[in-house]
Amino acid sequence: MAIAFNQLSTGFRSVLSKKFSPEDYLRLDLSENNKELKQIDITSANAFEEYINKLLRQHDKKVAYGGYLEKRSLYRRSPYFTNTQKLREIHLGVDFWAPSGTKVTAPLDGKIFGLANNTNFGDYGATIILKHCLNGETFYTLYGHLDMQSLQNNRVGDDIEEGQAFAKLGDADVNGDYAPHLHFQIIKDLEGNTTDYPGVCAQNEVDFYKENCPNPNLLLNIDSHL
Repeated sequence: MAIAFNQLSTGFRSVLSKKFSPEDYLRLDLSENNKELKQIDITSANAFEEYINKLLRQHDKKVAYGGYLEKRSLYRRSPYFTNTQKLREIHLGVDFWAPSGTKVTAPLDGKIFGLANNTNFGDYGATIILKHCLNGETFYTLYGHLDMQSLQNNRVGDDIEEGQAFAKLGDADVNGDYAPHLHFQIIKDLEGNTTDYPGVCAQNEVDFYKENCPNPNLLLNIDSHL
């Protein structure tokens, strides 16, 4: 039976430390339509982190999140997203903005399928991909912008249990030059990849990637618990 990706789970599932409750999360708009972003230097990881922390303080929250299929001007700072005929600026996962060192936890039982340090400017940095089997079907979850210790502490083939803390968030020095955050993405077909997969696509690719990378909220159920 194929996985019903509109019914992956019914309860809230965390991919960050259990110390955060659903009420600690703040939805964040990082789209090109957010006029506030024009007032800060989005090429600066420090400026971006200050902006996010300011919003969290204003709303008395601890984690900012969002971004699925969001069109972001942020990626225009890096040739990694602009040096082809296609401008890649549509975000394919959900980001969770929290302090570096924050624990990353598995939302489902899985096995480590791949891990690597993807070092292009603006790339994931330290990355782990988990493989999951549900109802006889296989799919994957990707965790980007981790610290280097996350790679050193894990091996391909390791079993990871639901709720297990298996990684931590990295800082701008190791995470692709971003404010600390987790990029979380569901992937049906890795298309032959083992340690990486596009987290941003071009406008004319959205239909394919929307199908291959379902909305993570179908699994995490954040929005329905706020």
